[in-house]
Amino acid sequence: MRYISTRGGVDPVTFSQAVMMGLATDGGLLLPESFPAIDQATLQRWAKLGFKELAIEVIWPYVGEDLTREELTDLVVRSYSTFDHPEVTPLVETGGRRILELFHGPTAAFKDVALQFLGNLFELLLERSGGHLNILGATSGDTGSAAIYGVRGQQRIDIFILHPYKRVSPIQERQMTTVLDANVHNIAIQGTFDDGQRIVKELFNDLTFKDEYTLGAVNSINWARILAQVVYYFYAWGRVTGGDTQQQVSFSVPTGNFGDIFAGYVAKRMGLPVNRLILATNRNDILSRFVNSGVYQLGDVQPTISPSMDIQISSNFERYLYYLMDQNPAKVKELMKQMATTGKLEVPEDKRREVESVFHAESVTEAETRAQITETYQKSGYILDPHTAVGVKAAANFPEAICLATAHPAKFGDAVKEAIGIEAPPPVSLQGLMEKETRCEILSADAGVIQDYIKSTLAKR
Repeated sequence: MRYISTRGGVDPVTFSQAVMMGLATDGGLLLPESFPAIDQATLQRWAKLGFKELAIEVIWPYVGEDLTREELTDLVVRSYSTFDHPEVTPLVETGGRRILELFHGPTAAFKDVALQFLGNLFELLLERSGGHLNILGATSGDTGSAAIYGVRGQQRIDIFILHPYKRVSPIQERQMTTVLDANVHNIAIQGTFDDGQRIVKELFNDLTFKDEYTLGAVNSINWARILAQVVYYFYAWGRVTGGDTQQQVSFSVPTGNFGDIFAGYVAKRMGLPVNRLILATNRNDILSRFVNSGVYQLGDVQPTISPSMDIQISSNFERYLYYLMDQNPAKVKELMKQMATTGKLEVPEDKRREVESVFHAESVTEAETRAQITETYQKSGYILDPHTAVGVKAAANFPEAICLATAHPAKFGDAVKEAIGIEAPPPVSLQGLMEKETRCEILSADAGVIQDYIKSTLAKR
């Protein structure tokens, strides 16, 4: 399997090269040259597998000759042994809804599913090469802690994570800043997540700096992040259908950066019987506006009680755009240039209808989010976190939909308490965080400032 850029300016690379490159050197995002086609007999067989066994099967066609079957098996087993549930991503039914719980990893968020795997994959590839990697990422709340927990203490990796100062929940902030390992560097930027994402892209596009300091990516611009998340779509479908290939399901996905729902799109392209992918946004609704109008236009980021979705520039959107534009990199490049200069791009009506044939989009208000947490709790005693509540509300007209629970409700105690009068009991991984020592730098949202900080920090290592 080889990987190409959405903008067409990179010669095909191997899986290992794609993982280590992160963002393509032409500014685009990396994708496999083709998707493996999964036939009905294979789907039926996969439906009977446990999560770890299924992960090996789903990931295997994408790694080419870069990993042996034994190496992949070891990576998968080690990555998911850190989860506190034997099914890794269990499917539960409560209050008349199917909920796919993705928060049983060490940081109680869905990002663990990908970042435990990616951290171990980085370690393996660096041991082979004898190299050192400096990971640079931006987070709206959960990616940062999941990435940090995936690589903390590793000798061949330093990690620099940018989060928007005072724009993540207190627990999310503590999950990152209480990790005091010498290879972990937390930076609170005085701006929004979009500012952090912009800085990361600017530094990755500075090819001289990227090469000299061996930058690696953990944001969902890294293909391995998407690949690991594809697994739980197949897993959830199998749990619901028992392998009946005539039975389609829909998935409701709280969406900010478009990575998680793009993993569902990949699963659909591989042959998973998906009816609709329900794209659920909060009031930062650039993606739902695009699905419903064909216009992708920037607005101001508005703080919400679902802060991990407080995003306007969705980096993975370019990957979907590549397929929407019939895999024409010149057209993608043209549209992305238009977006960069005007803050807006628009697709023709026939393409908008094509989008609507795959996605259903809903924007959920703050009041609706709180009301959904209240309603679900009163009906079943089940506590939704605000992001999951957005997804459940958006799926109101899709009773068969599987709703992705992207974070443990204890991570957003204030919002939950406001809705139901109590906070969710924290899992062991979140207990005692607020009393721990922290370490973090507060810096301006400027690429030059961040670059200088990385240089000076590494000079002391």
